[in-house]
This record gives sequence, structure tokens and C-alpha cells, in this order.
Amino acid sequence: MELTKLFTMQRELDAYIQKKQFVNNDVFKEKGLALLVELAELANETRCFKFWSSKGPSERKVILEEYVDSIHFLLSLGIEKGLDTLKVWPEGEVEGDLTSVFIQTISAIQEFMMNTDKESYENIWIHYGAIANRIGISYIEIMSAYLEKNEENYKRQQTGY
Repeated sequence: MELTKLFTMQRELDAYIQKKQFVNNDVFKEKGLALLVELAELANETRCFKFWSSKGPSERKVILEEYVDSIHFLLSLGIEKGLDTLKVWPEGEVEGDLTSVFIQTISAIQEFMMNTDKESYENIWIHYGAIANRIGISYIEIMSAYLEKNEENYKRQQTGY
């Protein structure tokens, strides 16, 4: 999947939010924590780890929205560290079931937060691709949901979110 348009849109949204919220300091670690929180919210909606419950996953739309919330922060972290030159979604194999992939993704994010190089950043994308694969969402769906959520994020800023 082509990422250039997403990076451009995210860069514009970030600039808008920073201006609107008077953010002048480095917010890299806050965005990193936000990514981890969004990943946990996504895991919660899939319910993949809830062996004690017979309730199934949330509606597909809810899962897709949580997934895209993560993508916003993943893009933003790349922009912060000058890694927004990534043109396409990196591909790679990730072993394990969905729960294992979530745990590995947490580790990948933590690694990037400590070592902000291109390889670590691409590794997060590979893991997010594996999550998308495991939950059965396509790049087309991700792009569409991102565009929708991006628009919602602007509206939230305009209404004092």
C-alpha cells in the first residue's frame, strides 16, 4: 500500500493540532504512549486474548476504527523522526496467532521508542500488516477508514475535543 498520501495528510493534521493546541514542545514520547494505548484498545475490541469470555469480537467497523487510530499515531511518530520518506507499507512475515502478534507489536513499538531508526520503524509497519492480515482487513479498507477518521479528527479540533 502506498503511504505517501497518508504521511502528507498526517503531517497536515499534526501541524493543525499543534497550532490549535499551542503545542511547542517535543511530544514524541506522548505519541509513542498513545500508539501503545491505541494498540491495546484494538486488542480489546478483537477480544483475541479473552479466553475467559465467550463474547465475540466487536463489530468490524469498531475494530477498523481502532486500527486506524493506531495508524494515525504510527504515521505521526515517523514524521517526528524524519522517517516519512517511507513510500510503501513494508512487508514481512510475523509468526503466531493474533494475541502473539499483538505482544510482538508492543515490543516493536518499544524498540522503536528506544532506537528510532528506519529498520525499527519499518518493523512496526510489518507487525501492523500482520495484525491487518489476522483480522481480515484490507489496505483499501484501511485507506478509506483513515480518510474518514482524519476528517473526524479535524472536526474534533474545531469543536473543542
